Amino acid sequence: MSLGLSGWRLYVGFFVVCVAAQAAVVQELNASKNHHTQADEVGKQDIEAAYIPLADHYAAIIAYENYAASFKHANFTLTRMPSWDLLRAYFKEGRADMAYTMAPLALDMYREQPSFRWVGLMHRDGNALAINEVLAKQVHLPLERASRKPDAQIAKAMAQYFTRTRERVRVGVPHKFSTHNVVLYHYLKKHGVSLGFDHNSHAQVESLPIAPAKAPLFIKSEGQRATPAAFEQSLPWADIVETQGFGRVAWYSKDVLPTQYGHVECIAIASDAALATKYLAVQEVMAAIKQAGRDIERARTEGGALLDDLVVKIQRHIPEHTRAAIVASLDPNLRVINYQNLAVDVPGLASIMDAALESGLLAQSVDLQVFADARFLPDAGSAVEHSPSESAVESQ
Repeated sequence: MSLGLSGWRLYVGFFVVCVAAQAAVVQELNASKNHHTQADEVGKQDIEAAYIPLADHYAAIIAYENYAASFKHANFTLTRMPSWDLLRAYFKEGRADMAYTMAPLALDMYREQPSFRWVGLMHRDGNALAINEVLAKQVHLPLERASRKPDAQIAKAMAQYFTRTRERVRVGVPHKFSTHNVVLYHYLKKHGVSLGFDHNSHAQVESLPIAPAKAPLFIKSEGQRATPAAFEQSLPWADIVETQGFGRVAWYSKDVLPTQYGHVECIAIASDAALATKYLAVQEVMAAIKQAGRDIERARTEGGALLDDLVVKIQRHIPEHTRAAIVASLDPNLRVINYQNLAVDVPGLASIMDAALESGLLAQSVDLQVFADARFLPDAGSAVEHSPSESAVESQ
């Protein structure tokens, strides 16, 4: 069948749009790269790190903003990824030297292709359960968010809904292989409620992968249909729920998995190739991330100009994170996420892996002593624990 002149014009126009769209995607992925800088000329090695725009990865952004220009070994660049699956594929293809990813996802990636090692943490704690108004009306939540704890109320309300309707409450999580799923499983199990990870499960509650930015609208739209729903997501999405009328924060993960320093969540991984040929550069980046974590902690505590500067730097990379959302995520009184003690923590990751195995989320265990690069353990020596000098921090 002939398309005719107008038809061919439409076809060609559509083709041009598709090519332009592909070019836009490539441009976005490479926006933060600069592989032809003066730094290369003096012998620095490229270290590209893939990240997701969440509070989980603020330390990488601050490390880049505060210290990358003065690095001796690393020409450090950040590549923002639009989803966890694309981050996984991008790193697997060898297009990035490092990636910042959720612990269970990293373990599943390693099971599939053990071509990288674990070199540190990006933060501790940092996610929360938010519920819509349909669920909120069935429970009593304290007025102050700091007083909201993971008691049995919400778990029982979800179970009762299943008993009454034979339909499961759906809880949005960022990815199947997320620490959020582990936290949710642990919470529900403690209160005698089962969690399923797919539609075919016979569990009372269903975990549903939803992009973090879409999670608030998900629970609100379910509420408009008089259907209970929740999400377990990272900051800042949990903290904007109440201020923007999407629902209520029910509890924070730090209270579900309480530990001395905070539970393991997102971790930093580096390819074997990068560790073999660019070790000093990788080490320099990780040292800067640890120092950036201290910078964030100081800014959240002191506020004022330090916090203002932090917000500006974060928004250069994640403009959709409003000042209010960033400040809420870093609330020094709630402290629902922290950026301290970011060295490799084998016992901490082991507890996450064990829960993921018990839940059926992970199919097999990983030898964490092999997965972890021993040079990045807390007692590995001053070279690994070295961070940019305090004078460098003051000069930023």
